[in-house]
Amino acid sequence: MPTLADLGYENAGDGFRHPHKKPAGGELTEIQQTYNKVIRGIHGVCERANSLLKTTFKALRRVNLDPSRITKIAAAALVLLQLEYDRTV
Repeated sequence: MPTLADLGYENAGDGFRHPHKKPAGGELTEIQQTYNKVIRGIHGVCERANSLLKTTFKALRRVNLDPSRITKIAAAALVLLQLEYDRTV
């Protein structure tokens, strides 16, 4: 499954999608610029959701569980937030 990441994960492998870097002395193509805008837009929404979950549920601030377990906990927390605010994040 492709995973969105920032430039810190640039050489992490094929499963990570990160923005294109501007080449030295060059410019990004229009397609690369559009791709970066899409990544930034999605990243912003995800960061906001993550922040809301962590500020609402103290248990999610420092987690060192197996990724599949934390995914289930975060999904349950998201459902609780949706019920509380009567909308999706």
